Amino acid sequence: MASAASAPPTPNNLKRIVAASLIGTTIEWYDFFLYGSAAALVFNKLFFPDSDPLVGTLLSFLTYAVGFAARPLGALVFGHYGDRLGRKKLLVLSLLLMGGATFAIGLLPTHATVGTAAPVLLTVLRLVQGFALGGEWGGAVLLVSEHGDARRRGFWASWPQTGAPAGQLLATGVLSLLTAVLSDAAFGSWGWRVPFLLSGVLVIVGLWIRLSVDESPVFKEALAQAEARKATREEAAEKLPIVSVLRHHWRDVLVAMGARMAENISYYVITAFILVYATTSAGVSKQTALNSVLIASAVHFAVIPAWGALSDRVGRRPVYLLGAVGVGAWMFPFFSLIDTGGFGNLVLAVTVGLVLHGAMYAPQAAFFSEMFATRMRYSGASIGAQFASVAAGAPAPLIATALLADYGTSTPIALYVIAAAVLTVVAVGVAQETRHRDLADVEPTTTPAPETGSAAHSPAADARTV
Repeated sequence: MASAASAPPTPNNLKRIVAASLIGTTIEWYDFFLYGSAAALVFNKLFFPDSDPLVGTLLSFLTYAVGFAARPLGALVFGHYGDRLGRKKLLVLSLLLMGGATFAIGLLPTHATVGTAAPVLLTVLRLVQGFALGGEWGGAVLLVSEHGDARRRGFWASWPQTGAPAGQLLATGVLSLLTAVLSDAAFGSWGWRVPFLLSGVLVIVGLWIRLSVDESPVFKEALAQAEARKATREEAAEKLPIVSVLRHHWRDVLVAMGARMAENISYYVITAFILVYATTSAGVSKQTALNSVLIASAVHFAVIPAWGALSDRVGRRPVYLLGAVGVGAWMFPFFSLIDTGGFGNLVLAVTVGLVLHGAMYAPQAAFFSEMFATRMRYSGASIGAQFASVAAGAPAPLIATALLADYGTSTPIALYVIAAAVLTVVAVGVAQETRHRDLADVEPTTTPAPETGSAAHSPAADARTV
C-alpha cells in the first residue's frame, strides 16, 4: 500500500523536479563535453605542442579519458552518501564541483607559459570533473524516477537524459559561434577560454533551481522505515550500500555495465571522435564538423523523450535492443557518408547515429533505477553506469584515434563499435523486463517471497527478492 510519502506529486511539482534535474545535468554535461570538443580542436596545440598533430590529439584525448577514470570513484562516494543522506544534497555538491573545475580550466596557463605544469593541472581538473559527473547521473535520474508517475516513468526519467544532448548542443553551439566570429589565432589565444568561464554563470542558475526541489518521497519513506526498524531493534545496523548492492544486485550491476557498452562507445565516437575524423580524413572544416554535431544534437534532444515514452508502452528491453542493433548496423554507412565530405551527408550520418543512440539512452534511466532497491539505488545505478564508462566512453575516442593512425581507414573503428553493440545485445537480452516494478516496493530480503496468493506472482514481489 502506498503511503503518503510515496504519493505521486502534482503535475506542477513533477515538472519543477524534472526541470531541476534537466538543468543540472545540462550544465554538468556542458562542462564535460566542452572539454571533449576542446580536446579535439585546440588542447593538442595548447598543452601538448611538442607532438605532431595526431599524436598531440591522442595525448589530448588521454587527458579526456582520465576524467572517466574518476567517475567510478565519484559513483562510489556519491552513491554511498546519496543512499544515506538523500539525493538532493549530493546533487548540489556535484554541480559545485563540476562547475568549479570547468571555470578553473578557463583560467589555466598553457604549455607556452608554465611548461609541463600546464597538462598536469589540466589533468587534475579533469579528474575533478569526472568525479563530479560520476555522482551526478545517478542522483539526477533517481530524483525524477522516484518522484514520477509509475505509468510514465520511462518518459519522465528520460528528461534528465536529454541533459546530455542539451549540454552537447550548448557546448558545441558556443564553440561553433566562437570559431565563426574569431580567427584561428584569436580562438587559440583566448577565445577557447570563454565557454569554460561561462560555466560559472550557468552553475549559479543551476543551483538556484536545484535547491528549490524536495527530496525524493520514496527515499524519505525508506529512510523513515529504516530508522523505525533500528529504533525497535528489529534489525542490526545497516550495511554499507555498496555491500548490499554486491550481495543482492550483482547480476543487475553486470547487466547495467554491459548495457552501457554500445551506448557509451557509440556516443563518443559519433560526437567527439568525428571532430578528428571529419577534419583529418574527410577534409571537412572545423566549423562544418561542429555544425553537423550541433544539428544532430538538437534532433537527439527531441527524440529522447519519445523513446522514453515508447519504453512505457512496450518495455525497456525492446527499445534498448532496437538502439543497440541499430547503432551497430549504422556504423559502416556512418563513415561512408562522412567520407563524401558533403555537409548534408555529414548531418545525416550524425543525426541517424544519435537517434539510434537515443533508443538506448532514453529508457536507461528508468531501466537502471528499477533494478535496485531504494536504500542502495543511488549506489547500484551509479556503479553499474560509471564503472562501465571506464571501459567504454573513456577509451573510445582514444582507441578510435589510435586505430585511425595505425590503419588509416574507418573499417576497424566501425568493427569496434559493432563489437560493443553485440555485447550490449547480449547483456540486455538476458536481463528481466522492469517497467512494471514499483520503486517503493523494490526492497531486497533474505526471506523468500510468499509462495501463495497473488503477491507471489506480482512484479513487486519479484522485485523484492532481486
